[in-house]
Amino acid sequence: MLNSTSTHVLPVSYDETWMSADDLYLFNEGKHYRLFDKMGAHPTIINGTQGVRFAVWAPNARYITVMGDFNHWNNTSHPLRPISQTGIWHGCIEGISVGTRYKFHVHGPNNYRYDKMDPYAFACEVAPDTASIVSDLSYQWKDNEWISHRKVKNGTTAPCSVYEVHLGSWRRVPEEGYRSLTYRELAEHLPKYVADHGFTHVEFLPVMEHPFFGSWGYQMTGYFAPTSRYGSPQDLMFLIDALHQKGIGVILDWVPSHFPCDGHGLSYFDGTYLYEHADHRQGFHPDWGSYIFNYGRHEVANFLINSALFWLEKYHVDGIRVDAVASMLYLDYSRKPGEWIPNKHGGRENLEAIEFLRRFNEEVYSRFPDVQTFAEESTSWPLVSRPTYLGGLGFGYKWDMGWMHDTLKYFAQDPVHRKYHHHQLTFRSLYAFSENYILPLSHDEVVHGKGSLLNKMPGDEWQQRANLRLMLGYLFTQPGKKLLFMGGEFGQKSEWNHDSSLDWHLLNDARHSAIARWIGDLNHLYRSEASLHTKDMEPSGFQWIEANDMDQSVYIYMRLGDTGDRPIVIAFNCTPIIRRNYRMGVPLGGVWQELLNSDATIYGGSGQGNFGQVDSVPFGSHSQPHSLTVSLPPLSIVIFAPMPTLSKQPRVE
Repeated sequence: MLNSTSTHVLPVSYDETWMSADDLYLFNEGKHYRLFDKMGAHPTIINGTQGVRFAVWAPNARYITVMGDFNHWNNTSHPLRPISQTGIWHGCIEGISVGTRYKFHVHGPNNYRYDKMDPYAFACEVAPDTASIVSDLSYQWKDNEWISHRKVKNGTTAPCSVYEVHLGSWRRVPEEGYRSLTYRELAEHLPKYVADHGFTHVEFLPVMEHPFFGSWGYQMTGYFAPTSRYGSPQDLMFLIDALHQKGIGVILDWVPSHFPCDGHGLSYFDGTYLYEHADHRQGFHPDWGSYIFNYGRHEVANFLINSALFWLEKYHVDGIRVDAVASMLYLDYSRKPGEWIPNKHGGRENLEAIEFLRRFNEEVYSRFPDVQTFAEESTSWPLVSRPTYLGGLGFGYKWDMGWMHDTLKYFAQDPVHRKYHHHQLTFRSLYAFSENYILPLSHDEVVHGKGSLLNKMPGDEWQQRANLRLMLGYLFTQPGKKLLFMGGEFGQKSEWNHDSSLDWHLLNDARHSAIARWIGDLNHLYRSEASLHTKDMEPSGFQWIEANDMDQSVYIYMRLGDTGDRPIVIAFNCTPIIRRNYRMGVPLGGVWQELLNSDATIYGGSGQGNFGQVDSVPFGSHSQPHSLTVSLPPLSIVIFAPMPTLSKQPRVE
């Protein structure tokens, strides 16, 4: 790369052979799924000299130049040339290489002029600077063992317990102004921490480049660039590689629902509404002050699908979680009458967005059948996680937002009032298997004055921790995969603040380290007992034993697996009153182990329980042929299973 004091004007050449007639045809059809190999900035050899090939889509531009540190940011000296009627502008500049900073200077209609970042850039400057950086993505991966077994690890019958992480605030360095950890520093700590606590996956809040740190990444500009706040593309690859080598899958949050209005980004890219709609009733999001993608434009939909495929291929990620799907599906989302435009049939459904989401899932699963896609969809839209050939949207999983809100609302109640809200917890049974569900206790529930999970709980400090352990036990024993936002695993007291670290000092307090131990033991049990995960998506994997004891606020249910998997019976008492001599039905005779008890002293409880095991009697109860007489400790969940000698009995029906 030439230094910034050079006065040499580098030549621009044009080589249209890099994009064939087939490439151009697929591009115009919106079905070119390797555009990240063609568009943007790619190091190449030009006339025997190192150089960079540039390409950008701007169909309404009058002319476009490349400006950067190689030409003193001169916006006239290095013009690009259009390729026929495709809207693509391209050119090759000799004498520059990886590390070069650049922008596209776009001159559009009505004398529009703006310096734009590259939509396909692989790296960007650290915000608030906005230039793109020529990069290569070479990296020597060491995760072959993980990739070879990923299909099983990511399957719907496998355990899936997700630790949701915001990289910039997970852990900071107080000795250096409380800066965030780099990707490589995270690789030293995060994989071991996640593995030690038993989680199977991590989910990163968006790592794609974003100008405003306070958006948590959800207002992204770099759809192909990891944020440079924490390091280079290879540094992020190193972190993902380290997680894979620890047996941890990686899910990325991804935002095709909207993009920010920052002038250097996608908005008004060529002097026209290119990526967004011209009409604000279709193209502007009132909640987030951002633009909505025009999914009906082939090139825009193709750009977004390329982005998803890019992260799966180049960064080896194991899943894509799509943010704010509900806002994509409904034309009247967060809008009043008259503020939206009906579809061609007069309805409120966004037909173009529906088609885009189906195409996205079809292309992901056709190319990466061993990964999963996840929808954050908060309405009752049907068949979100069902195949497109059945009329579904094609996602692998859907977040169960209804479960999250009902659960948090119930556990926020003072126990004396819980009997009046008893069926907030049983209601989920009516729809629990209509989708493949993720049960999230996510970042959105611990910010903006909502308080931490611990501080949502009623009562004194002891009762708050007991309630939290109880709620977490409920999460890990319900049918559905699990997701817990960072800090919840040790009872973070304060709500999440993206500008500071988690309160790691709390782990020096035995009361909080006990909660962390509880999470680790729950994860271990969830992963080791097949009945707790193999039939998460099937009605035959769940059965109520007692759903109506509202006066005592007691719930009992059973999780079931395949033949040979021992049944797991879960009982929880949502009041601070111990329930002694409580008779509950079980399907098998013999001795039943008390596998976990959230009131055990090692978890910070009062030590009430059943001395590790209970003998059944052949006295039927709750429509079961046998029964146990147990103690249900205050504000606790107790998990039972027959002794292993009974585990080979025929499957319980």
